[in-house]
Amino acid sequence: MKNLIENTVEFVKEKLEGAEAGHDWFHIERVWKLSKKIAETENCNQEVVELSALLHDIADPKFHGGDETIALKVSREFLESQNASEDTIEQVLFIIKNISFKNRGEAPQHLPVELKVVQDADRLDAIGAIGVARTFNFGGFKNNLMYHPDIEPKLNMSKEEYKKSNGTTINHFYEKLLLLKELMNTEKGKEIAEDRHNFMLNFLDQFYKEWNVN
Repeated sequence: MKNLIENTVEFVKEKLEGAEAGHDWFHIERVWKLSKKIAETENCNQEVVELSALLHDIADPKFHGGDETIALKVSREFLESQNASEDTIEQVLFIIKNISFKNRGEAPQHLPVELKVVQDADRLDAIGAIGVARTFNFGGFKNNLMYHPDIEPKLNMSKEEYKKSNGTTINHFYEKLLLLKELMNTEKGKEIAEDRHNFMLNFLDQFYKEWNVN
């Protein structure tokens, strides 16, 4: 297992060199560490958890014209090159396919614990101080407005609407980030999310005070 994990780390670092800062190696590393932390509290396959955490954003559809098949293809080819078992490969690909927020409506009702662990870790990195930083970084990357008082958040968007959305960065808090606390799967994920969620509420409160020059 050790060599496979080490090789995967090197592969991901090389593949994501120069990636947008919210979806780069450091994002992967944080999700990997959070996954291991959560996995300690769950009865799960540690290898599948770590491989999935490391490979989950190897080809994020946002940067590949919305194509969700590239990550699956790249991950399979890499894992096959490492002689990973077909069972391990299938489990990892299932997690990569079903982990994202926008795909939550398409995911099976009963999720394997390994997916729950990695999904919580990925969602935790989208909230709190890191989440705020990543959100504004990506908003800047897309040249979106930070905020516009007359543009309302779009709640209950379909998957296609979500993928095409170019709303303000502040609206993204209401369209996704503030929803994540209630979507945590594990007790450890819920525990960590509480503090990060409250940080975002405090940030928004301060943002509006400064915006309105109160």
